[in-house]
Amino acid sequence: MLRISDLRYTDSPHFFLMAGPCAVEGRDMALRIAEQIVTITDRLKIPYIFKGSYRKANRTKLDSFTGIGDEKALKILKEVHDTFGVPTVTDIHEAPEAAMAAEYVDVLQIPAFLCRQTDLLVAAAQTGKVVNVKKGQFLSGASMGFAVEKIGATNPQAQVILTDRGNTFGYGDLVVDYRNLPEMQAFGVPVVMDCTHSLQQPNQTSGVTGGKPRLIETIAKAAIAVGADGLFMETHYNPAEARSDAANMLPLDQLEGLLQRLLRVREAVVA
Repeated sequence: MLRISDLRYTDSPHFFLMAGPCAVEGRDMALRIAEQIVTITDRLKIPYIFKGSYRKANRTKLDSFTGIGDEKALKILKEVHDTFGVPTVTDIHEAPEAAMAAEYVDVLQIPAFLCRQTDLLVAAAQTGKVVNVKKGQFLSGASMGFAVEKIGATNPQAQVILTDRGNTFGYGDLVVDYRNLPEMQAFGVPVVMDCTHSLQQPNQTSGVTGGKPRLIETIAKAAIAVGADGLFMETHYNPAEARSDAANMLPLDQLEGLLQRLLRVREAVVA
């Protein structure tokens, strides 16, 4: 059972959704995206957590967009929570950031490349916030048990979520191994499929990460069929104009139709 303050529709049989822009680019864009997703998820009675990174630390090029300023972006995330009454999630990258971000958001997310960083996991657990750990592209689902152990040993009351985002496949691609989902569920925690980052094509020679957004629905349907507890998606009203991860985000106007189709898959699975 997912235990997050202000999370609505937790008694529904539906999957939960973590969705929003890759990065907080400004107040108006964040509130606009949040309002649309809240309207959709309220209509469909899907538990919803707004996602937005206050800073992007993992960039290919030095001049890539990293954020609008930590405090400014975190305050916008807090405004999303206060305005729409939904929980929020953001990434942290170093241990000192945990306490800072915890003052503004409900869920602290550990990026995939950092999922083995003990001091980061411990710092997140110490805040008492929910901790969502992205599975490293270089790890199996079974190996994520050690991340769960670190958080639980630090704070036995901590709610942990594990999120799969594919595994490295060659030099510039990812592949999703759906065995990872039940393997991670065996640790007794909710498991999420990241349907957009798993379609990235990282380390392109252009210095800009590519992607295959046309396959988002394929990844999501398969995850629900396997039994994922939640889905993670980055979405934007105009992905081409997004300042981060433009190549693999879902156009916001496609979200409601996709969720409706995914609910039908969910109904078939739990029937």
